[in-house]
Amino acid sequence: MENMTTTYKPTLKAVEQASQKLKGVASISPLMKNARYSKEFNANIFFKREDLQEVRSYKIRGAYNKISSLSPSQIENEIVCASAGNHAQGVALSCKLLKIKGTIFMPSPTPNQKIEQVKMFGEDYIDVILTGDTFDDAYEAAMEQCERLNKTFIHPFNDEKVIEGQATVGLEIIDQIKSHPIHYVFVPIGGGGLSAGLSSVFKSLSPETKIIGVEPKGAPSMSTSIKNDRNTTLNKIENFVDGAAVKRVGDLNFDICKETLDDVLTVDEGKICQTILDLYNKDAIVVEPAGALSLSALEQYNDKIKDKNVVCVVSGSNNDITRTAEIKERALLYANLKHYFIIKFPQRAGALREFVTTILGPEDDITHFEYTKKVNRENDVAVVGLQIKSPNDLEPLITKMKLHNFFGDYLNDKPDLFQFLV
Repeated sequence: MENMTTTYKPTLKAVEQASQKLKGVASISPLMKNARYSKEFNANIFFKREDLQEVRSYKIRGAYNKISSLSPSQIENEIVCASAGNHAQGVALSCKLLKIKGTIFMPSPTPNQKIEQVKMFGEDYIDVILTGDTFDDAYEAAMEQCERLNKTFIHPFNDEKVIEGQATVGLEIIDQIKSHPIHYVFVPIGGGGLSAGLSSVFKSLSPETKIIGVEPKGAPSMSTSIKNDRNTTLNKIENFVDGAAVKRVGDLNFDICKETLDDVLTVDEGKICQTILDLYNKDAIVVEPAGALSLSALEQYNDKIKDKNVVCVVSGSNNDITRTAEIKERALLYANLKHYFIIKFPQRAGALREFVTTILGPEDDITHFEYTKKVNRENDVAVVGLQIKSPNDLEPLITKMKLHNFFGDYLNDKPDLFQFLV
């Protein structure tokens, strides 16, 4: 990427000062070599475990560094933030530790578990206000209160002190792996605070290290902006990876990342879901969707990282257990193992039995069945979800359906209908 001069870039001195401030507040998270990933990619794959912070994400670093830098008048006027997740928890804990009053605006649909976590970390030092249906609604309400009451807004990523706080992740990685060169660091990107801070540190202290940013496919705001050579607001995004789904990255972050990132990859949300399940089932590690981003991108660099030392930032573990069914569903769809059909059943006894015994293979499974009996029609119709053993089983399955006149339609490639099923 072209060398350009930005108006702001975090200095090593500022990052080191942030590191000193964070002593006793943010943990020096472990840098752990993972045997399974290292074997799979024939490389030394290290996890930077920010999911093990007290608030279960790196967000405490930036929030505390920012709030601890406020002037006496700003402290007296109190602070405000808007967040549906990790930033809110970092701000809440910072308010309690620094004994500063704060108001946290969260969207009304925010899961109760997250709301309770924020209240637990902030205790009597924070008030939670639920408003609107989206983060943008909560953000507007927070900004309105800031302007009306002259409060200080704690931005989740587009702020110098926040960037410098997140940059301490990079400082720690370099310190923890001094004896070996770090060839690649994969870092998740949402608004860009972590990627901007970490990449700046590496370009100063380890310029030979390649910094690879990773975004969800449904919210490629940084990669789109870099491609356009200007910070670009996306018209719409997929919100599934809620910790990294933003329509627009921070202006400060974009100016830094367009210089310091060596590449930006996007990862399908279904692939992220499979990574979440594998980490839980095979490594006993719980991550949120944004926390799985960096690991989900390794396949795209399979050849490049062979025999190299690679660090993946595991950014957080605030995963809502109620999302497990959706995570499994998305993983199966991505693997081409879950398929939805409209099936026509002749109006005669034994039609369903014939479908099960004649059409389905011995390892095929019906996971969804929604049947509506029609009057005075030759065929009744059902929406059927099927889980198959191998992607190669799909075409023979459809062929048998058509041969026996059961096939009505295939729904996976019809997004307007499919959204009602998933």
